[in-house]
This record gives sequence, C-alpha cells and structure tokens, in this order.
Amino acid sequence: MTARVLIADDHPPTRAGVRSALEANGDFVVCAEVATAAGAVAAAVEHHPDVALLDIRMPGHGVQAAREISTHLPDVTVVMLTVSRDDEDLFAALRAGARGYLLKDIDPDRLPHALHGVLAGEAALPRGLVARLMEEFRHRDDAGRRREGPLAKLTDREWDVLRLMQQGLSTAEMAQELFVSAVTVRTHISAILRKLQVSDRASAVRVATDS
Repeated sequence: MTARVLIADDHPPTRAGVRSALEANGDFVVCAEVATAAGAVAAAVEHHPDVALLDIRMPGHGVQAAREISTHLPDVTVVMLTVSRDDEDLFAALRAGARGYLLKDIDPDRLPHALHGVLAGEAALPRGLVARLMEEFRHRDDAGRRREGPLAKLTDREWDVLRLMQQGLSTAEMAQELFVSAVTVRTHISAILRKLQVSDRASAVRVATDS
C-alpha cells in the first residue's frame, strides 16, 4: 500500500531531494509540499497524509506544527527531518508528538526504510541522540532525589551541566558531552549561578558538593 507524505521545509532543494528519494522507492507518494509550520498544519488538515515530515527550523517552528498535527490529527504520523543534533530539540519534538527524528544527512536510500519503520511502530532516532535519551531517563531518579535543598530549583538539564562542572569540564567539552551548542551550555550555566545565588562556577560546585 502506498503511503502519502506531506513535506514541510522552507528549503526548496531539500523538498525536491526528499520527494525524489521517497517516490523513487515506489511505496510513497508526496501529497503536498509547504514551507511553513502554519502551511504544514493546513496541508495536514486538507490532505490527511499518512506521514507529516517536518523541518524544525522552518518559519513558525516545526515543533509547534508537530504539536498541532498530533493533537488534532492523531492518525497522522509526525516525523521530524532536521539538521539539529541538539537533544533539547529532540525532547521537544517527542513531547510534541513526533514519532521519529531524522537528520538531513541521512542517506537518501535509507529515508524510505526509516519511514517504513516508523509506520510499523519502530523508533527512528539518530544513534547519538538515542544515547542522550537513555541518559535522560537514567537521571530521572537523580531528579527525584533533588526535591529539597539549594538544588531543588534546577531543571534536569541544568543538573546535567552542574554534574559536568563538578567533573571540571570546559564549556566546549560540556557541549560535546551533551550534544548541544556552547551557547546553550553557557545559558544553562548562567541559570545555575542565578538560581544558586553564586557568582562563579567554583561556588556552584561547592554548593552541589555540600548539598
């Protein structure tokens, strides 16, 4: 049975490449192409595709489109297709209802196979982000033990950063460890210092050690 796919991406060459990869397989047909999140939602309502393949960074944000489509059209399988390896984008997409998260550097010949897997109920996630997802679950118990004391205000991700600060990692090393940008790490560090009411990393580490 041929599956109908909606492609939402603001980069025309990307849409053309995805269409070519899917339709060459013979098991997929592209029912609509759009360039914005709002367009993706409207096209999903109009065409009711089997798969909505959404870019994250398109105007209006793909995660918002994923949330609306998943909420109002639960029979449509939402899959993100993005350049972002940021695990925060992954978690946001999954919370919004996405059932797959594919990177744009995927081999075009593997894209149809990946979508077949998602439609069959399998996970479609990059290996590195799978590792981060597993680590996130492993730290949930730690989060439960941090309900009291000065660290209670920290989010799980801020605790991850603080844990790496305790290990003496640099900003760049933390970014590599967490699969995020250095800017994201610095943002988390600023939030940690503010919430712990300290002025530098060393003081934050002392608070964590004494708690």
